[in-house]
Amino acid sequence: MTRAILLAAALVAGVLLAASVPMVHSGAQYVLSVRGGGAPPAATASAPGGHGHGGGEAAEGIIKMSSVQMAAAKIAVQPAAPGALSRRITAPAIVSADPDRVVRVAAKVTGTVQDLRKRLGDSVSKGEVIAVLESREVADAKSDFLAAQVTHELQSTLFEREQSLYEKKIAPEQQFLRARTALEEARLRLNLARQKLAALDLSEDEVARLKSQPLSTLRTKDIRAPGSGQIVERRVDVGSPVGGEGQEKELYVITDNSRVWMSLSVPVANLPAIKQGQAVLAKAGSSEFRGAIIFTSPALDPETRSAKVIASFPNDDLTLRAGAFLTAQIVLEEVEVDLLVPRAAIQTINGEPTVFVKTPEGFEKREVVLGDMDEEAAAIVFGLDPGEEIAVSNTFILKADLGKAEAEHSH
Repeated sequence: MTRAILLAAALVAGVLLAASVPMVHSGAQYVLSVRGGGAPPAATASAPGGHGHGGGEAAEGIIKMSSVQMAAAKIAVQPAAPGALSRRITAPAIVSADPDRVVRVAAKVTGTVQDLRKRLGDSVSKGEVIAVLESREVADAKSDFLAAQVTHELQSTLFEREQSLYEKKIAPEQQFLRARTALEEARLRLNLARQKLAALDLSEDEVARLKSQPLSTLRTKDIRAPGSGQIVERRVDVGSPVGGEGQEKELYVITDNSRVWMSLSVPVANLPAIKQGQAVLAKAGSSEFRGAIIFTSPALDPETRSAKVIASFPNDDLTLRAGAFLTAQIVLEEVEVDLLVPRAAIQTINGEPTVFVKTPEGFEKREVVLGDMDEEAAAIVFGLDPGEEIAVSNTFILKADLGKAEAEHSH
């Protein structure tokens, strides 16, 4: 009896020991997985549908997109490159013509408009004949000059004759001196007549040709453009009297708009930071312009408590038009950085700043470390190399596509 009881006890102990071994093994495998941060390679490879962490991240970070799809989504790319960060202030601005490039074509004589050779909008060059006037004043001045010229030539001939006779002791000294005096008077009258023609704006070449011109042209005067530019105003018509009392004194207004002014209204609080020569940026449509401050008014507008600041802008393509209202930015300070990207290129994904780098198949997300930034751009400290092309517009579309792909991948 005692022996049977001992045998049964040993059998029960063996069964219990055999059952406890797999439970200990299973528990050890679970602890290893938790502390090690992942299953052993052999176990991962054998797990159905399993994959390494690195492979899943790369697959999830790729967005396949063709050039046609990029164009349809209006996603533009540009290479990352060095640039400058700037501190700016924004101010309303109005475009105006540069006063140094506005010329008014004056009649300068009393007369009648015989011909107008330019119309509104036409381009003119300096010295080009743009109108013709008919004037008695011009006719009188030309006639006086021609008469003075003939008199001078005659007195010059008489003086040479009297001088020759006097040197040969044939003519008395008094006759020689009288001839010399007459020549000096004729020369003076000729010079005065020439000065009068110059005051009427006749060139030396025109004066030299007067003697050979027909009499019908004596009463006409060519009006030449005093500067180059575009006709922006025509103040008379053919047949209009000009130059007299109560009559129009100007024929045209010509403006050279290849350079314009921009008047900015700057609050008094920002005036201490404004300096002559600072850059000013402005946009008109798709065009961007860069000018420089040339003047800051010492007086304030009593109503707005702001001062007028004038900047000069090149305008070769004539995009900026006088009277246009724009928003401009005055660049107070610029700092060069090694790598600069537009802020529109940066998206925040999982709390990290990210850009989308162009690949042959589409785009790849790239986490970056940002440095200083301004309103439009940010410096890249780490994560991107110069020359790499990144998406710079509509990047929210890429972020949305990436989110969809990762959501599908997680399932």
